[in-house]
Amino acid sequence: MNICSFILILHKFCVGIISLISMEEGALVLQRTESDPEKDGDLKTQIDKLWQEVNSLKEMQALQTVCLRGTKIHKKCYLASEGAKHFHEANEDCIANGGTLAIPRDNDETNSLRDYGKKSLPGAADFWLGITDMVNEGKFVDVNGMALNYFNWDRSQPNGGKRENCVLFSQSSQGKWGDEVCRTVKRYICEFLIP
Repeated sequence: MNICSFILILHKFCVGIISLISMEEGALVLQRTESDPEKDGDLKTQIDKLWQEVNSLKEMQALQTVCLRGTKIHKKCYLASEGAKHFHEANEDCIANGGTLAIPRDNDETNSLRDYGKKSLPGAADFWLGITDMVNEGKFVDVNGMALNYFNWDRSQPNGGKRENCVLFSQSSQGKWGDEVCRTVKRYICEFLIP
């Protein structure tokens, strides 16, 4: 069901029970035209469920927009950054847009990410991944704190000790990883999981 059909159904459902008063900053303000306590509770539950579905459809539409601007690979969409930032700013930017920094989980994802990075970040020798050992030196985890089952370290990497706690994806080394000082400014790719 597309969002327009859903809104039409919602409108028909609410006719005679709810009247639209105004739109304020994207929030719908509703006023009841009936006041039956039994119906109000049931109606409120139904309306809440409908709004949850509307919000879910909006999220799916936003994700499709990201996929159209970036690329869809397996059950993920990737979107390259417009500019360069240090690790923490890059991570916050991805989170603000509903994703995380890219985290390849196997060789196929690494190869796909490498190909997308070469196409979308021309001239960038490397870019940030959503992997770090800031919490526990030498124990690299994703930005959500989850343990990794896949690593693709370049020779002699990681080698930065306590000084280099963030991970970069090296285009020049065909997708191998290296650790780097987190305050270094680099390009980045955000990933969005497709439900």
